[in-house]
Amino acid sequence: QVQLVESGGGLVQPGGSLRLSCAASGFTIRQYAMSWYRQAPGKERELVAVINGAGGSTTYANSVKGRFTISRDNAKNTVYLQMNSLKPEDTAVYYCNAVGLKHWGQGTQVTVSS
Repeated sequence: QVQLVESGGGLVQPGGSLRLSCAASGFTIRQYAMSWYRQAPGKERELVAVINGAGGSTTYANSVKGRFTISRDNAKNTVYLQMNSLKPEDTAVYYCNAVGLKHWGQGTQVTVSS
């Protein structure tokens, strides 16, 4: 069955970096655009970044543009989110998703705090 497993979250100081991973199984990510979402406490889930199937096109939320980079390794069936210059407002649970599929992983918690 379709599974998405996010990892790499943690506690980091403002200005720090984290790299999130999303390992997919049960389907081939090559056939899908892949995305990262996040949900902060008391807020709706919001789209952070999207990458097309070939990896040549990316789109970012204005709030993370220039700081976050989405990438994919189709051979490993894995999607990544490199997060630099982290801010307290980036604190959230981060989820990956295959565009068009309704499956979600458990998410990974990112906390940016001094």
